[in-house]
Amino acid sequence: MMIYSMTAFARQEHQATWGQLYWEIRSVNHRYLEIALRLPEDLRSLEPHIRESIQKHVKRGKIDCALYLKPNKLENFQLNVNFDLIKQLSATIQQINQITRTASSPNSLDILNFPNVLERPALNADEWKTILLQQLDIALQKLLETRAKEGQQLANLLKQRCQAISQEVIQVRMALPDILQAQRERLQTRITELVEVESERLEQEIVILTQKMDVAEEIDRLETHVNEIQHILEQGGTVGRRLDFLIQELHREANTLGAKSNHITTSHSSVELKVLIEQMREQIQNIE
Repeated sequence: MMIYSMTAFARQEHQATWGQLYWEIRSVNHRYLEIALRLPEDLRSLEPHIRESIQKHVKRGKIDCALYLKPNKLENFQLNVNFDLIKQLSATIQQINQITRTASSPNSLDILNFPNVLERPALNADEWKTILLQQLDIALQKLLETRAKEGQQLANLLKQRCQAISQEVIQVRMALPDILQAQRERLQTRITELVEVESERLEQEIVILTQKMDVAEEIDRLETHVNEIQHILEQGGTVGRRLDFLIQELHREANTLGAKSNHITTSHSSVELKVLIEQMREQIQNIE
């Protein structure tokens, strides 16, 4: 299965004898699936069918979907002018001019552009349903192609970051014995400088403190989370939320790595890991 980005745009045009219809679909990242539709008022009854079609193709993201109708010639539609509305507009404009003591007034074209001044024959939703849904399906397929293309690019970037994290973890694992020995020696020096204790008790305290500073478990969990992310990317599908959860776990382990081990190597690795993880977090925000 593919990895899909939530950011995409698609446009589908259809030429008919009377003119053109076209769909425009914009998609951006969102926690859930949110659909906003813009349709001619006569075709509002088709909204449930349109939403159902979108839900079959898209599982997550904010979708702005608009339908536009453009006749070839004006005479294809009978021009009906709502003169009663124009009279009301004119009277209202005169009242406003009296109150504001101005003489400005809109021209005829401005008035014609006012909502509901120009009336066209009502569209029959049943007659339009088949062609509109067919063209919508084509537009959605285009949207998915764009989302898949961008999703693959995001997946590749995430895999690169996973490899970088793995390399950082390997370096820490290889240096861990030396890090623990250095910590042990430093603790032994500090304790003997502060107090005089029996060698057996000293050894016990050093072992306890060294265990608290051991980051082997954090390294194991970092490797486990990275492997799971790579597996999810190979598996594909709607994986954005799972990846987001794993990124939070990665960030927690990277923080603990820096906090537990007071050593320049692990401190440096913790910073590098958090930079890589933050880059991954930004990319995952766009994955469905």
